Amino acid sequence: MDAIAGDRRQHRRYCLRLPVQYRVSLKGESPRSGSGMTCEMSTTGLSFRLRRPLPIGAHIELVVNWPAKYADLYPIDLQITGFVVRSDTGRAAVSMTSRKFKIAEIPAEPIRATA
Repeated sequence: MDAIAGDRRQHRRYCLRLPVQYRVSLKGESPRSGSGMTCEMSTTGLSFRLRRPLPIGAHIELVVNWPAKYADLYPIDLQITGFVVRSDTGRAAVSMTSRKFKIAEIPAEPIRATA
């Protein structure tokens, strides 16, 4: 990956297209949830595509469906909390405050071949 000229970011960004579910809350407003697709991710932030803009400064919880499985059987999710730092029609950026991987307790359904 090439560095972007004039880019002042301290952490490398990775282009990842993974399904994400989110729940956003802002004081005095009803929480809302939705889904989208990640665009870029670093150790401190994440951007993702979504249908409607989110309120800047809102607390957000995200669950990213990680592509790997534990022991090739158990799904892994990346759970993230943070704050919305940018949002417009179609894309939002989040500053992460915490992140952890969570392994599902129930194995994924095996893919069965059809005849």
